[in-house]
Amino acid sequence: MAAKATRQAFGEALVDVGAKNPNVVVLDADLSKSTMTCLFADKYPERFFEFGIAEANMIGAGAGLALAGKIPFVCSFACFITGRFDTIRMSVGYSQANVKIIGTHAGVGIGEDGHSQMGLEDIALMRTIPGMTVLQPADEIETKQAVAFAAEHEGPVYIRLTRQKLPDVNGPDYVYQPGRGVELASGMDMTIFATGGTVHPALQAKDILAAKQIDARVVNVHTLKPLDEELILRCARETGCLFTVEDHTVIGGLGSAVAEVVAEHHPVPVKRWGILDTFGQSGGEKELYRHYQIDAEGIAAAAAAFYQKNIQNKAGIA
Repeated sequence: MAAKATRQAFGEALVDVGAKNPNVVVLDADLSKSTMTCLFADKYPERFFEFGIAEANMIGAGAGLALAGKIPFVCSFACFITGRFDTIRMSVGYSQANVKIIGTHAGVGIGEDGHSQMGLEDIALMRTIPGMTVLQPADEIETKQAVAFAAEHEGPVYIRLTRQKLPDVNGPDYVYQPGRGVELASGMDMTIFATGGTVHPALQAKDILAAKQIDARVVNVHTLKPLDEELILRCARETGCLFTVEDHTVIGGLGSAVAEVVAEHHPVPVKRWGILDTFGQSGGEKELYRHYQIDAEGIAAAAAAFYQKNIQNKAGIA
């Protein structure tokens, strides 16, 4: 099974959209070799702008370029770029500027870079901005198609990307549909909603749960905003038990988004699983996924416990 970091896939896709559209420009903040915008810089140096460690200035300049008719991709680590939330809110959001904001090195999966470099709150922040589309692809093919969509979409977009390599979860014939979740595996006992780096472990967790006689459905939520409410509510009706997992704080991310939908339209039990109101730490990516229990075994254990509790509650067992 092929594996590639979504930041690498993004860098390659950026060159492709740049070839198709001369209005595409790229702005970076001293991290082009990490965000992989260096690939675009090598190919189109006249359309690449290096801002140094001045993210707020970069975002403001990106908004100005967008309002002048360009299609700017503004790139940095997720923690640094969303750390300039006030600038994003006013210069991009309020202006509805056609800026594509790219946050790489998201989640604890960045490993040895440590907690100060980990974007764990970015989805929560970006979801609050009116008109902002929020995407988190799960593999190479999805990333490349999401980047192509962002370049064509009129309006601000945030794309969340990984440092670590992600195995493919989609086949070669996959067609990306913005705003539509993807049911990767069927199941009738519960639904596991996953996004980004946790999608493949969620698929592995399904097999572990099957050995426990729990039939789990797995859904890839690549678009956090606008959310596929229709799919979420269908899963709520059909399985009656929803479990969300993400490499992000459980506050304001995928789990919160799913819980908001079902609370308003079809209340069923929801368990949010991810980074539980804490900061990350330094360590290997696999070690950290295991420590925070968002690897296959951790997901399966938490999902099984939640499912059993839900069954007991239905049966009236205290």
